[in-house]
Amino acid sequence: MMSPTNTSRPQKLTLHNGAKTPLPFSDAEYQRRLERLRSWMHEQDIPVVVLTSMHNIAYYSGFLYCAFGRPYGCVVTADSCTTVSANIDYGQPWRNSIADNVVYTDWRRDNYYRTIRDLTDGARRIGIEQDHLTLMASNLLCEFLGNPELKDVSQATMQQRMVKSAEEIALITSAASIADIGGEAIRNAIKEGTREIDVAMAGRDAMELAIAKQFPDSELRDTWVWFQSGLNTDGAHNPVTTRKLQRGDILSLNAFPMISGYYTALERTLFLGEPDAESLKVWQANVAAHEIGLSLIKPGVSCAEICEKINQHFDDAGMLDYRTFGYGHSFGVLSHYYGREAGLEIREDIETLLEPGMVVSIEPMLTLPQGAPGAGGYREHDILVVTESGRKNITGFPYGPEHNIV
Repeated sequence: MMSPTNTSRPQKLTLHNGAKTPLPFSDAEYQRRLERLRSWMHEQDIPVVVLTSMHNIAYYSGFLYCAFGRPYGCVVTADSCTTVSANIDYGQPWRNSIADNVVYTDWRRDNYYRTIRDLTDGARRIGIEQDHLTLMASNLLCEFLGNPELKDVSQATMQQRMVKSAEEIALITSAASIADIGGEAIRNAIKEGTREIDVAMAGRDAMELAIAKQFPDSELRDTWVWFQSGLNTDGAHNPVTTRKLQRGDILSLNAFPMISGYYTALERTLFLGEPDAESLKVWQANVAAHEIGLSLIKPGVSCAEICEKINQHFDDAGMLDYRTFGYGHSFGVLSHYYGREAGLEIREDIETLLEPGMVVSIEPMLTLPQGAPGAGGYREHDILVVTESGRKNITGFPYGPEHNIV
């Protein structure tokens, strides 16, 4: 039973605290995105879309939320865009978006869904992100909205995000240069006896300082480094440890500058001291695969075709069984805990054709288990912008044995 003291408490508020802050892109860029979404909504006869994911809310409104167990939203209609945020964030969601904003309170359970209900205004056909809503959230949404017809928008929005604008490409290109700065700081910090965490912090600090200098109005959060050594290189996403570096170690450098939700990456194999002959052989095979992949990026080529040709190289080298994942993916609004443009991954089952404006990585990885000759994880990673006639590689940090034996 609701406490009597809460009967007069509001279920939602408008908190325009302060002035709007500069966003990573122009107002015209956000309006372009919204108009593309509205055009699709019109074609599909969907009057209202309720976005719930971090990546889509950030893409269409500029606001990147921090959930901490609370639901967030962005309600888009033919003539409005309104973010829905928790009272704990007060006026920050309004300041950091192009959209209107409504704050829901926690004086009563499920005020979020009541607020969404008010904003959808009785619509009987509503777009949702099926790949993001949990079963519980989906059920509550249906209950509070009176069981409207729900249509999935996740694939359509992903396809819209996959082709980048000139503003997005400019930001991603600058971020890739910041990843190179992090890579240099990481390489300079590598010494026998130094811990993985110390090397990682050097790279992270260098990138955050560079972001603060180049993007002084951006949100400074989420930049990180995975720096792995020895056995810890076997997985692409293994966490940093306190292990101390030893001479002869294989090393994996992974630098990730984040600018207002936009992800870029630099990943390189290094060795502390000269690698043995078997390690060098594996490393060179992976570098060759990397270069094959780089050469194949151009309009009209399918992700599956690129994957097939790199697979053939590894098969010819007798190393295909050591490949652990696909050979690249899209860039944009994504991170290791939100977002993924799965339709633009370089894998056997993705038939998407590359087109100008797409931004993809080439990142082959071979992992040989402990005890095998050349044991360890080998990975190189460059970011490429697909152009009208081919590609532009925006990663500058060198790769291969000629450059990365420390």
